[in-house]
Amino acid sequence: MPSDAPSRILVIKLSAFGDFVLSIASFQAIRAHHCAAEITLLTTAPFRPMAEASGCFDRVWIDRRPAWWQLGAWLDLRRQLAGGRFERVYDLQRSDRSAGYFRLLPTPKPEWVGIAPGCSHRYRPPQDRGLHICDREAQQLALAGVPRPGLPDLSFLDADLSGFDLPARFALLVPGGSAHRPGKRWPAENYAALARHLLAQDIVPLLLGAEAERAEIEAIAAAAPGVRDLCGRTSLEAIAALGRRAELAVGNDTGPMHLIAAAGAPSLVLYSHESDPAKIAPRGPSVATLRRERLAELSLEEVLAALPAEA
Repeated sequence: MPSDAPSRILVIKLSAFGDFVLSIASFQAIRAHHCAAEITLLTTAPFRPMAEASGCFDRVWIDRRPAWWQLGAWLDLRRQLAGGRFERVYDLQRSDRSAGYFRLLPTPKPEWVGIAPGCSHRYRPPQDRGLHICDREAQQLALAGVPRPGLPDLSFLDADLSGFDLPARFALLVPGGSAHRPGKRWPAENYAALARHLLAQDIVPLLLGAEAERAEIEAIAAAAPGVRDLCGRTSLEAIAALGRRAELAVGNDTGPMHLIAAAGAPSLVLYSHESDPAKIAPRGPSVATLRRERLAELSLEEVLAALPAEA
């Protein structure tokens, strides 16, 4: 490591789930570029296990994101950040909150790679608002000499799948999504029709989702006998392991699809007007997207036409 290279580095990435998965390639690029440095991640509690398993960080700190009026919590955060004696910070959150942490630090401030005014390596997002988050991060990291990240390597996420008694050929269907944004969900009856098509091709659909999607998944299972209902049974590690072995995956714009696509499953992700795949589509070796103003208007035939040829 060159004598002037930073030896203590902070990476900031607070949320959300899909964005965190998209940043894994950046984490890995930072670690490869600073192989001898001590690297700390500042994140939120849900992402600690994944961050620790990644091997990219020596320490993982939890940001409790204090409200503006919680002066004591802000002082604690300031002491923690200053006590880290960081020489460089990569702010991959690129938010007003994380930029505020730059102002929170005492002088002299560390090198800061982010959007904060006055920082040493200020990233000014391009006018093209359709630029994908991974391309933005690549531009940001380039300011500090970090080579462009490749695809994420999720080999650190794996699980024993023997308890699922998996069929020889299977596909993953992810019909859920944010409960407060129902417009991001393709109708359950369409997923059931897709499941019946796959069953006719001797491909067994596995239905993935959390407890919040149980009613939807049970409706699909009832309308497509032969599917496997894995609702509430899959950890993040298991989702990645299934994605590594699946013939294909189809799902809405939701966090698990990012894991599945990055793990390697040929993936088709369905979008409505509520989100833009140009900005946030999963990254992986084989990812396709379909978008309609309303997902109820997306036909089964269009989805079938976009599936990998072997399906």
